[in-house]
Amino acid sequence: MPRTATTPTKTTSGGNTELPSGVLRIPGLTGEMAAEFFGTFVLILFGTGVVAQVVAGGIGDHDSIAWAWGLGVTLGIYTAGRISGAHLNPAVTVALALFQNFPWRKVAPYVSAQFLGAFLAALVVRWNYTEVIGKFDPGHTIKSQGIFSTLPGNGALPVSAMGGFRDQIIGTAILVFLVFAITDARNSAPLANLAPLLVGLLVVAIGMAWGTDAGYAINPARDFGPRLATYFTGYGGAFRDQYGGLYWWIPIVGPLIGGAVGGALYKYGLQRFLPPAEPVVEPARTTA
Repeated sequence: MPRTATTPTKTTSGGNTELPSGVLRIPGLTGEMAAEFFGTFVLILFGTGVVAQVVAGGIGDHDSIAWAWGLGVTLGIYTAGRISGAHLNPAVTVALALFQNFPWRKVAPYVSAQFLGAFLAALVVRWNYTEVIGKFDPGHTIKSQGIFSTLPGNGALPVSAMGGFRDQIIGTAILVFLVFAITDARNSAPLANLAPLLVGLLVVAIGMAWGTDAGYAINPARDFGPRLATYFTGYGGAFRDQYGGLYWWIPIVGPLIGGAVGGALYKYGLQRFLPPAEPVVEPARTTA
């Protein structure tokens, strides 16, 4: 039977030199949307799942939450990276479009897939932990709302909504700046497909250092998808914070601003000093 062999035969220097670094991907927007959906789905399964276990089940602590969110990011990136580049975050997608030549025509499809993946994953977690959450908080109040979506001061500390807004800008700027630095092939990029692990560790570090003021959403899909899921499953106050104010927009707008800030800082503050990209080897397909 005929078979296809792949051998590297042609080298070019005019390939993609912007982020995400040039890699072979399966073409087609449908496949990329599927990858973003499943990658974000995996992320939220582990992220909201661990918070449900710690808060409602009493198993684990803050470190459990930070590590599970980070590992969820790592596993989500490994799920989607080959096909879509594994943005898994509208703030990352928009920052890539603003500063790294990601096509604007793909922004809305990517973001839609990310929100849908987060929403459905949160529904799975909400369903699975129905009994535990029901015993912990029978009225489905602010007491357990933070399992799925963020609140200023995590619903308990004296942080205002605007304090949460500030925190989301700073936290997402850190995230995007360092994601760009880690994944840029011209920088000291990790080898052997270790970038997902390092990005996951980055999220662990943000959770351990920047989780007090607003629960480190740093991802509009991560917050709004689960928030919408809780609204449809008994949380009438899902869009409000503990002060009664409309808070839902802050973990959306704050990260989008922060992502743009982090992307700009990397693009104009560091990336322009890096050496040119090395030649990209394109595989030539032969049939034998």
